[in-house]
Amino acid sequence: MKSMSRTRRLTIAVAALALMNATAPANAQAADWPTRPIRIVVPYPTGGVTDSIVRVLAERISSSLGQPVFVENRAGAGGTLGVDVVAKASPDGYTIGFAAISPLTLNPHVMKVPYDALRDVTAIGSVMYSPVYLLATPKFKGATLQDAIALCKASPGSVAIATSGYGSVGHVMVEQLRKKSAAVMTHVPYKGGGQIATDAMGGNFDLMLANPYPALNNLIEQGKLRALAVGAPNRLSNLPATPTFAELGYPEANLTSFFGFFAPAKTPADIVSRLNQTINRILESPEIQERVRKAENMVVTSTPAQFQDRIAREYAANASIVKEANIRAE
Repeated sequence: MKSMSRTRRLTIAVAALALMNATAPANAQAADWPTRPIRIVVPYPTGGVTDSIVRVLAERISSSLGQPVFVENRAGAGGTLGVDVVAKASPDGYTIGFAAISPLTLNPHVMKVPYDALRDVTAIGSVMYSPVYLLATPKFKGATLQDAIALCKASPGSVAIATSGYGSVGHVMVEQLRKKSAAVMTHVPYKGGGQIATDAMGGNFDLMLANPYPALNNLIEQGKLRALAVGAPNRLSNLPATPTFAELGYPEANLTSFFGFFAPAKTPADIVSRLNQTINRILESPEIQERVRKAENMVVTSTPAQFQDRIAREYAANASIVKEANIRAE
């Protein structure tokens, strides 16, 4: 019996040692991280609100962590393709994503997505919220949102309104406008915000919903695009005469976009924490805050847990919104 007991103890000890050896590389990797370049996947084309901030953040993250950090644009399906790249990447801290949270909180309710939004990625931290402009292009001759609604009712489908894609905040806003006004608009979805302004100048559509970024703001300042309404808690300092959707009687369409960083699920917690602390320190910089404010976006930092909670809450809330508004990828 003694011999058997010693054998069992030896077996247990060997198994424990094997387990320690198996987990040691992962722990060492987390402790030594990063030892090679880090990739930030942006699920939109170049240009637009993401490029106006993510590239400067990448430079600062690189300086802080001592490794190259590069941005990779993987656009498509309202951000779904890029988010899927992150969800399926190795959870080692070398691939992270930067995006609006709509591919996680909206897309799963309006289209089939190849990832589980609440299980396949983990939150690193929020970065900012961005208002949404309703802009009239040179093609649209009306002066107000009500002019657009009246034209839609008089000639259903004649007014085309562009957004950054199916499942985007803009898409939800279009559906909320349709529902409240009973106006029939033609939705023109893009793969991101960058190309919309270029096509607007070409008269490809009448109206557009887009987040602010420097190039877009310049077109507004030059009078080439006209702001009819904004999705924001209050009127914006650079557009004091432009009412919010809530002021115009469309509170359900008075939405903003929320942006942040996320990583593949099972990324070590200490790596997520280090990234969060690094990004939050960068966002405390007056220069970075001014750069964000200049585009009329607002810095909002968080812990990973706070950002994960926001994603979960918006996921649940959007399930109800999408069902009630009958929003579907067309």
